[in-house]
Amino acid sequence: MKYMMLVCTDTEPDTDTAPEPDIHAWVAENDGAGRRLDGHELGPLSTATTVRVRNGRLLVSDGPFAETKEIIVGFDLLECADLDEAIEVARTHPMARGGRIELRPFAVYEQ
Repeated sequence: MKYMMLVCTDTEPDTDTAPEPDIHAWVAENDGAGRRLDGHELGPLSTATTVRVRNGRLLVSDGPFAETKEIIVGFDLLECADLDEAIEVARTHPMARGGRIELRPFAVYEQ
């Protein structure tokens, strides 16, 4: 089952003083196990562009659509057996401590 893992900042990071997991080790482990299909850090918030169409008019604005302190800073595309496995993968990502991880399954359509 495919999951989009959104990596986000958080205004309340973990206060544990233990060393954070190494992102390069996390990537290598999950790439090697075939669970991480793709992923990348996103450009800074200042490079975001929001596109909307309202009443036939194109509206383009600088910045993200949502006015929030938490922002998406990256993503990983996962292939996991089920949600439990996806949660375990997300739990070990360094940003699970410094930020937050959102998991979303890809929609499945009947053909």
